[in-house]
Amino acid sequence: MRRSKGRGQKSSVPTNWPVVGMTPGILLNAHRLHEYMTEFLEQSACTFEFKGAWFTKMDMLITSDPSNVHYILSKHFSNFPKGPDFKKIFDVLGDGIFNAESESWETQRKTIMSLLNHHTFPKLVATTTLNKVERGMIPVLEHFSQLGTDVDLQELFERFTFDSTCLIVLGHDPASLTIDFPHAPYEKAFSDIEEAILYRHILPESYWKLQRWLQIGKEKKLSKAQETLDHFLDQCISLKRRQFRTKAPLNLVEDSTEGSDLLTAYMKAGEENIGVSANPPNILRDILLNLLVAGRDTISTALTWFFWLLATNPLEEKKIREEIITSMHTKEDRRWNFSNVGELKKLKYLHGALCESLRLFPPVALQHKAALKTDILPSGHCISTNKKTVLSFYSMGRTEKIWGKDCLVFKPGRWISDRGEIKHEPSFRFVAFNAGPRSCIGKEMSFIQMKIVAATMIYRYHIQLVEGHPISPSDSVILHMKHGLKVRVTKRCD
Repeated sequence: MRRSKGRGQKSSVPTNWPVVGMTPGILLNAHRLHEYMTEFLEQSACTFEFKGAWFTKMDMLITSDPSNVHYILSKHFSNFPKGPDFKKIFDVLGDGIFNAESESWETQRKTIMSLLNHHTFPKLVATTTLNKVERGMIPVLEHFSQLGTDVDLQELFERFTFDSTCLIVLGHDPASLTIDFPHAPYEKAFSDIEEAILYRHILPESYWKLQRWLQIGKEKKLSKAQETLDHFLDQCISLKRRQFRTKAPLNLVEDSTEGSDLLTAYMKAGEENIGVSANPPNILRDILLNLLVAGRDTISTALTWFFWLLATNPLEEKKIREEIITSMHTKEDRRWNFSNVGELKKLKYLHGALCESLRLFPPVALQHKAALKTDILPSGHCISTNKKTVLSFYSMGRTEKIWGKDCLVFKPGRWISDRGEIKHEPSFRFVAFNAGPRSCIGKEMSFIQMKIVAATMIYRYHIQLVEGHPISPSDSVILHMKHGLKVRVTKRCD
């Protein structure tokens, strides 16, 4: 992996121009925003004060300093809510857990954790994932392997995680992962929303609100995408309510997990008890959309970058495959009983490789907060009330101060101790799952799904990159690949 542009070269720090501030530098590098931020943060001791145009109120502090991140997300969590601008930028997520604050956030988090901690849930995740791998992913990979044609792994993973997440959350299978890759408007909707949200971070509020009012540009795409997802969720909720009233079968997941999807669990608990019938009226839709975004986008993005890193580091892929062969007891049909989640814990080097991939390419590349009252960060920078503070998680994974001089090297072994156990890294250093009270509650579920997919594919297939296909992060709040991941799939003979 090449070092970032700007290391040892001329300054990448944006110029502070009269009237327009540093906005021109950001706009000129909007197509490579995460890399650009990494460059000027490295040249600014990991913390940088950005000056926006005087008429936009876009001054902000950008940081990748772990001491600042720890201070904001953990030590002084109560003074750093998401802030008034966050909900405006992420308004499509409504009042779900990502936007929620204070009592609403605590209630939603407590409710979702109680559902995820139910003894049937890990089996639901494992069974659903394995079924979708066997009935959706493997037939598609076999098809492209036999034809010898290119396949976009990113699109395949997005369809896979959308189907499996819908099953887990809604008890409904959209069946978007089939050989012919059918038209899936919901898939495009997610991408359009995420691109618009990123640009809302760097454009003046008045500009993107004007776009929204005129229904042009990315705001027009966002509005249509929101309508598409609202319609889909309304249909799923209405169907589930009819099934619930008639006591018809409540979901499509087999092996004694029927009725264990999260929407069914919400309905069984009773809307009054969990607050989904309180104002605003669309809170159930908001909760479900937030869960779909969390499950679909983060896992598919993580798997895409992981398989690109394996394809460019064949020796590491070989180590992982050897671990799979020696650790898992395969049947004649090369199928593992992944519904026994404990079996996955044997794959320690695979776990380390997934962590290493998440370090370099965290699916959620940045986050922003706003102080309730004036505060001073460990770096010495003063944060005034409501000043936007951007945390660059992408930059943190590429910071020598945190990970050493080999920070850009894909090195799964850095996660394995001398005794062969997984090393624990503090969440304010390894921020792929956030840190502090808002740490990701679906972390274990994510690892279950990623390990099942990764182990199955690495054991069965060899993945080769299509020569000359460009690889770069997309202009999105989620770190997708801009041009997808085109590969050739070859079935292993041994």
